[in-house]
Amino acid sequence: MNPIELSFEFFPPKTQEGVDKLRATATQLSTLKPKFVSVTFGAGGSTQQGTLDTVVDMMKQGLDAAPHLSCIGSSKESLRAILHAYREQGIRHLVALRGDLPSGMGEVGELRYASELVGFIRAEQGDWFDIEVAAYPEYHPQARSPKADLESFARKVQAGANSAITQYFYNADAYFRFVDDARKLGVDVPIVPGIMPITNYSQLMRFSEMCGAEVPKWIARRLESFGDDREAIRAFGLDVVTGLCERLVKEGAPGLHFYTLNGAAASKTICERMGLRGQ
Repeated sequence: MNPIELSFEFFPPKTQEGVDKLRATATQLSTLKPKFVSVTFGAGGSTQQGTLDTVVDMMKQGLDAAPHLSCIGSSKESLRAILHAYREQGIRHLVALRGDLPSGMGEVGELRYASELVGFIRAEQGDWFDIEVAAYPEYHPQARSPKADLESFARKVQAGANSAITQYFYNADAYFRFVDDARKLGVDVPIVPGIMPITNYSQLMRFSEMCGAEVPKWIARRLESFGDDREAIRAFGLDVVTGLCERLVKEGAPGLHFYTLNGAAASKTICERMGLRGQ
């Protein structure tokens, strides 16, 4: 099997059934030897305790687990307390994000941008944490322009990020162009493509509309044509995403980060089809 750095993203479960399902998912994906797994952080820190509990649970399963941390809607004092709690648990890896403001909350908090959060983490904790940041090959939906978005990404790296994970995409050219443009700005950290397996048409379109990811028309039309045939959607999705991952790896992507939605089957099948496992 070819060694490549794999990572998987989870969200904090809200029920005991969800906890049990995620533990089973993590057990299945651990056979692929991921570099790490990440755990999301709700808008304005709404899943703060759930994020920590899930990360600790993952660590007990022998996985390097990285909590997401977002700054929008949070004070420096609350962020300082979270960082302290993470360090006390022996956590060494973070995904630092601007995050979304919860609906109805008017205060953006003391830190407005992810670059400010990265700088704050470095000022508070030095080099204790390995920091991942987000990148947007098709540019952030709230960015003024692709150029402004690229410059914003570069500022996050200059503030002290170690590596980046992209929003998911289905156009490999967008990823490679983004990497080339970032290198021209002096960004030299690994930029790992984010991968969203396709298992549900309506869910994919809803997520993509929310986060600004583009689903190419030919993919959307094919998925739409399958109607309620879940097996056909799954088979087509596996073929499309496996092909995307094969090209990314062949042309030099440093790893693959899978958005699992707390399920193992699609991500594991894609990796096994490619003969991939972590280092």
